[in-house]
Amino acid sequence: MNNNDIFKKLRVALQLRDDQIIEIMELVDFRISKGEIGNIFRAEDHSDFMLCGDQILRNFLNGLIIHLRGTKENPKNAQDVLKQNKLALQPKKDFVKKEYSKEYNENRANQSPKEIANKKPNSNFKSKGKRPEKKIEVVEKVKYNNGKQKKS
Repeated sequence: MNNNDIFKKLRVALQLRDDQIIEIMELVDFRISKGEIGNIFRAEDHSDFMLCGDQILRNFLNGLIIHLRGTKENPKNAQDVLKQNKLALQPKKDFVKKEYSKEYNENRANQSPKEIANKKPNSNFKSKGKRPEKKIEVVEKVKYNNGKQKKS
């Protein structure tokens, strides 16, 4: 296992993005670009692949300690930092649901109970009178002989 593999595994385990890795490296005054980080994480047979040297991995690990634990003057709880990283990766689905429900509730408030009861559900079919045709799958067309010769 080489330094690239170790760096990749830490990145996946801690769910770090490239910009977070750059911030971690800057904590120990080590500058690296997004492109260089991308080249480190490439496949070995890629033309832009770059070996992760000992200096890069060492500075990343030292920066990671400061990122997770904090400094002696300003200590942090590592679990809180990891939870913040996890929350930053999750999509903002709750906001969309709240906005949709607010509009939905306002529309229902303007309607009378009879209008709500008489409202038909939306149909997904384009033609209401016709049923969709049954599609024949490729597997149904194939006949298997299981390697046996036909007898005539």
